[in-house]
Amino acid sequence: MRFWLLMLLSLSLMGCSSLMTQAGRGVASDFSAALQNSDDPQLVREALPAYLLMLDALLQKHPDQPELLLAAAQLNAAYAGAFVDPGARQQQITDKALNEASRALCQRRAAWCAVRHEPLPELTRQLAGIDHADLSPLFVMASVWAGWIQARSNDWNAIADLARVQMLLQAVDQKDATFEQGSVHLYLGALDTLLPPALGGRQKEGVAELQRAITLSQGHDLMAKVIWAQQVARVNYDRATHDRLLHEVLAADPHAPGWTLKNCLAQEKARALLQSADDYF
Repeated sequence: MRFWLLMLLSLSLMGCSSLMTQAGRGVASDFSAALQNSDDPQLVREALPAYLLMLDALLQKHPDQPELLLAAAQLNAAYAGAFVDPGARQQQITDKALNEASRALCQRRAAWCAVRHEPLPELTRQLAGIDHADLSPLFVMASVWAGWIQARSNDWNAIADLARVQMLLQAVDQKDATFEQGSVHLYLGALDTLLPPALGGRQKEGVAELQRAITLSQGHDLMAKVIWAQQVARVNYDRATHDRLLHEVLAADPHAPGWTLKNCLAQEKARALLQSADDYF
C-alpha cells in the first residue's frame, strides 16, 4: 500500500508560498508544477529531502502558520509513503506529518484540537457544521492519518483509527464530491477495500468509489485501477480483472498536467504486480 499517499504530491508544495516574497512564490509554484509533471520518480526521490529541510527551516520561524503546516504534513507523508521503506524511519516521518496536520487543524478550529481522541458522537456533530474553507485541512488530516495508520499496519490500535479517517473523508465528500478531482473517492475506495470481506471490507462500495475517482479525474487517475487490482481483484483471485486493469494502466499515457508523476509511480506498481501475478494466482 505504498501508493496510498502519492496523490498528495500534487498538493503538498503550495502552502509555504504565502510566507515567501513574490519571487519566492513563483519559485514554489514552478517547483510544484515541475514535481507533478515529472516522469522521473528517481529524480523526485533525490530532490524531495532538500525541500523537506526547507519546510523545517520555515516552520522554525513560523511554527503556527496553518498553510505551512499543511504543506509540510502533506509532503512528509507523501515522501514516506512513496519513497521510504516500511519500518522505524517511515513511522518516524509519518508521526511528524500527523503532528503537523493536527496542529494545522487545531489552528483552523480550536474544537478540532482533540480530533484524534474526540468521542465519535461529538466528532459527528462537529463535522456536520463544516464549510468549504474546512475541506482542505480536513482532507490533509485524513490522508496523512491514513498514511500514519498504514505505516503501522500490524498495530490494531492504529487500525482502529480508520473509522475516524473515514468520517473526515465522508464529511469532505458530502460537502464537495468533486474535491481535488475526485481524490477523496480514491481514499474512500482504498479504505473500503483495505480489509477482505470476512474482516469487514466493503468491496462493492469500494469499487464504486474507485470508479468515481476515475470518472472525476477524467480517466487520468491510474492509481485507482492499481488499488482496484491489488485490493479487490487479488483478494477475490480474479486474475482476469487483475491483469486487465494493470494492462490498462501500462497502456495509458502517464503524461497529463498534474498527474504525470503519480501515474509513473502507478505504472511502476502495476509492473510489479504483474510480475508477481503467477506466484500469487
